[in-house]
Amino acid sequence: MKFVDEVSIFVKAGDGGNGMMSFRREKFIEKGGPNGGDGGDGGSVYLEADENLNTLVDYRYTRRFNAQNGQKGGSTDCTGAKGEDLILPVPVGTTVIDAATQEIMGDLTKAGQRLLVAQGGWHGLGNTRFKSSTNRAPRQTTPGKPGDARDLKLELKVLADVGLLGLPNAGKSTFIRSVSAAKPKVADYPFTTLVPNLGVVSVGRYKSFVLADIPGLIEGAAEGAGLGIRFLKHLARTRLLLHLVDMAPLDGSDPADAAEVILHELEKFSPALTQRDRWLVLNKADQLLEDEREQRVRQVVERLDWKGPVFVISALESEGTEALSQAIMRYLDERTVRIAEEPDYAEALAELDRQIEDEARARLQELDDQRALRRAGVKAADEVEDDDFDDDDDDEGGAEIIYVR
Repeated sequence: MKFVDEVSIFVKAGDGGNGMMSFRREKFIEKGGPNGGDGGDGGSVYLEADENLNTLVDYRYTRRFNAQNGQKGGSTDCTGAKGEDLILPVPVGTTVIDAATQEIMGDLTKAGQRLLVAQGGWHGLGNTRFKSSTNRAPRQTTPGKPGDARDLKLELKVLADVGLLGLPNAGKSTFIRSVSAAKPKVADYPFTTLVPNLGVVSVGRYKSFVLADIPGLIEGAAEGAGLGIRFLKHLARTRLLLHLVDMAPLDGSDPADAAEVILHELEKFSPALTQRDRWLVLNKADQLLEDEREQRVRQVVERLDWKGPVFVISALESEGTEALSQAIMRYLDERTVRIAEEPDYAEALAELDRQIEDEARARLQELDDQRALRRAGVKAADEVEDDDFDDDDDDEGGAEIIYVR
């Protein structure tokens, strides 16, 4: 199934039904009075988180959704039928944004969570409602109110405990295959991972965590180069980042340089994201001899001035991966306990999450605006050149001008 993490849709709630104007007319009953019923309320539109979905691809091609209108009121004080609500399933982790105001309407982070995005129109009143001692034959009704209509932007951020960072071919896909049942594509060329992959890592009985494999970044990613910039936002909801570095690059480059590229792009994308807990994982240790391995580890740690945990593994040979998984599980358990026992720590984490999401959204919006401006500039330049050609056709006796396009 194609992975789609951003879509724009239009939703329209149902209109309320009009009130009915009617009078009772029966044999042997004189002046029966008004008996027009109210209309029915329009149906509302809801989004509901569904744990069985992992992509927004269903909304890529069908983008307009309308709830049912309320029915008109009937005679004999009959109320019109209410319009049926429309419930649209979305993956867990979907953020709903009002496209007109850029306001976040809600975050669907739990299965079964439901969000009202368009309220159905209120029903109209029948003429029975306006009966009084001084107005015994009212001819007044009210129409139903129109339902809400909105353009929405849906953004999916995968929910994972741990996110993998690294250049293409750092071994992220191999690592996730080694520790989980996920089977992402693995090959000896860059960009084999084109979309995020999730894997569940089991650590002992009743203990597990979710690992997200994010497509590799390249230098200049924060300016929109490569694929990774589109998926960095998925790291906003992870609890821990694993920075995978190839210890033995085939081109002979310095692993520390590769690590610095990722750190630089991460900071340009979201400075707050660099404050997320991050572990350094030096991969492909099987490519080096024992002495070379220790020397390479010291070089990388010293170059980066790394203060956090460092792990040396071989994802291909599953060397060191079990110890790393156990350490991750201990970290996540301790983090959960601290959140429950230390309100200040929990608030600090929540504030960091908000900063990361705000910065990520602002950066992605900036890149979208830049692309739109470039497209508009190219179109305007083409129109100017076309106008120049048209004007030159009308010139007589002028010098010949050759345009190189």
